[in-house]
Amino acid sequence: MKIGDIAVGVLIVAIVLIIILPIPSIVLDVLLAINISVAVVILLNTIYTKGALELSIFPSLLLVTTLYRLSLNITAAKLILLNGEAGGVINGFGSFVAQGNVVVGFIIFLIIMIVQFLVITRGSERVAEVAARFTLDAMPGKQMAIDADLNAGLISESEAKERRRNIQREADFYGAMDGASKFVKGDAIAGIIITIINIIGGLIIGIVMRGEDITEALTNYTIMTIGDGLVSQIPALLISTATGIIVTRAASDSNLSNDMLRQIFNNPKVLFIAAGMCVLMSLFLPTGPFLFLAAILAFLGYMLIKQEKVVQKQEEVQIQENEVEEIRKPENVVALLQVDPIELEFGYGIIPLADVNQGGDLLDRVVMIRRQLALELGMIVPVIRLRDNIQLNPNEYVIKIKGTEVARGELLLDQFLAMSPGIVEEELDGIKTTEPAFGLPAMWVNESQRDRAEMLGYTVVDPPSIIATHLTEIIKRYAHELTGRQEVQTLIDNVKQNYPAVVEELVPKLMTVGEIQKVISNLLREGVSIRDMVTILETLADYAVVTHDPDMLTEYVRQALGRAISQKFINDRKSNVITLDPKLEQVIMDSVQRTEHGAFLALEPSITNSILNNLSKQIQKLTQRGQQPIVLASPVVRLYFKRLSEQAAPGLVVLSYNEIDPGIEVQSVGMVSM
Repeated sequence: MKIGDIAVGVLIVAIVLIIILPIPSIVLDVLLAINISVAVVILLNTIYTKGALELSIFPSLLLVTTLYRLSLNITAAKLILLNGEAGGVINGFGSFVAQGNVVVGFIIFLIIMIVQFLVITRGSERVAEVAARFTLDAMPGKQMAIDADLNAGLISESEAKERRRNIQREADFYGAMDGASKFVKGDAIAGIIITIINIIGGLIIGIVMRGEDITEALTNYTIMTIGDGLVSQIPALLISTATGIIVTRAASDSNLSNDMLRQIFNNPKVLFIAAGMCVLMSLFLPTGPFLFLAAILAFLGYMLIKQEKVVQKQEEVQIQENEVEEIRKPENVVALLQVDPIELEFGYGIIPLADVNQGGDLLDRVVMIRRQLALELGMIVPVIRLRDNIQLNPNEYVIKIKGTEVARGELLLDQFLAMSPGIVEEELDGIKTTEPAFGLPAMWVNESQRDRAEMLGYTVVDPPSIIATHLTEIIKRYAHELTGRQEVQTLIDNVKQNYPAVVEELVPKLMTVGEIQKVISNLLREGVSIRDMVTILETLADYAVVTHDPDMLTEYVRQALGRAISQKFINDRKSNVITLDPKLEQVIMDSVQRTEHGAFLALEPSITNSILNNLSKQIQKLTQRGQQPIVLASPVVRLYFKRLSEQAAPGLVVLSYNEIDPGIEVQSVGMVSM
């Protein structure tokens, strides 16, 4: 057998024998010193342990130390009653505490007994009882959580067994602590009874058997009894405190001392406020102690702030190192492949327009652009990314669509852009430029000329409005590229909430989302609003059974949206338009080539040039009258002529006869011929 196994058994038997065998006072002094030292060691272990299971032997240890303490108490009582003395340790404790005054010593002893019995012991007993009850109640839930983690593959079988074993050990520990805490309570009661017996028995023995004076007997036996009680109750108080600490420990990854320092002394504001309260109390109470505490608290607060700055710098360095390390990883190159749908980059001189702290409202204008286009075109505008670019000129900005630059402009922040409508005779003094959105001639004027320019008939706008207008027109121009399958799916889902029958009939039975997206793209390419998605989907559901050609389906949808199209492009009830020569329409129809991938127009270059030259002349006539040029064509020719005209007039409005509202009167003022 191991020596340790034998020693533990011998030790427990020796504790029982101490009660029976005669023990000299010098040996009792050594045993009492061991009792105090063991209590201190146990208390320190409970403070620096991280979990209750690290001291799973504590309930048994509590029983052994209680039995050891009671055996010493009984032995000391035997020496006091037999010899009238109990060694230097007990006499020293009694004389030191009493300080020559038996009454004071007895009162101090009673106070310690009350604290031990009513506060520490009863509190530890109650906490142990509640902890045991809740631990047992929580066992089924913890077991189920382990089984769930095991079934999900989060832990292995061995880990599950270890966790189940820990749960069982925890339940056994708190159950044992619930019973072992009764030992502490019984020890306190026994200490009180033994003290009373020592005093009464000592007085009887001293007066009757030894013939001592009552005052002398009372002084001697009371001091020894107080010393005996203190020597036993101080270790008992330490053990009770250790019991309370170990049963009140919450789940933590650190020990009690670290938790207290980290959780209590971690906020410099609290320390500074406490220091201020100490200074305030020093005005009414003794000044020295409170000012001393205020200085200590303020110093601790200052050191915490200093430490927080150091920790913050270390965290920033660590974050930067982690970011660099993340960038070096090959798999993180994928994040660089993301392309923003819309980007607005600007030089550092335009940053105040986007900075809310400097009064800039560009961000709010971007939000309004998305709302405006949702109402005007019915499209979902993607998130517009705003960022500064030091490679640009200070007052320059660039608009990108899917990572490619599509427009560029330059501003003067302290100037206003004045544009002439064409009827202004008097010119202004300013810097000549070109309006970036529409390419119109304009002029930069300062604040003092703004009112005069408006009085003369100029249209005057500020720099944020210039960017907002330019961005809006770019989004309209590339709306067909910005509306992909995901955006169309969102629009379809929105319609499905109120019109599920239409969507269920069309998608995916008759058309896919991709086919619908092509029709939507064709509409947006020519500036037709798709806000009336119900009509669009219903029209597609009607004609998708006939053809899946997106161009033909687009024409059917345009006819269904004829009223909205007429209202958008024709302002008056009477309008002048340009028509196509029937012979030209026939030539176009004969030149249409159809393939598996769609239809296209195949005209000879000379015929194409003749048509475009004639078209330019007709457009110029209407433009000179100040009217918007609109071309009317038959439904089967409209789409192909629109594609043909994009070479000479990209923004030309080409409508079919079926798209004109019956209430609108149109008059032909020109005809395009070959």
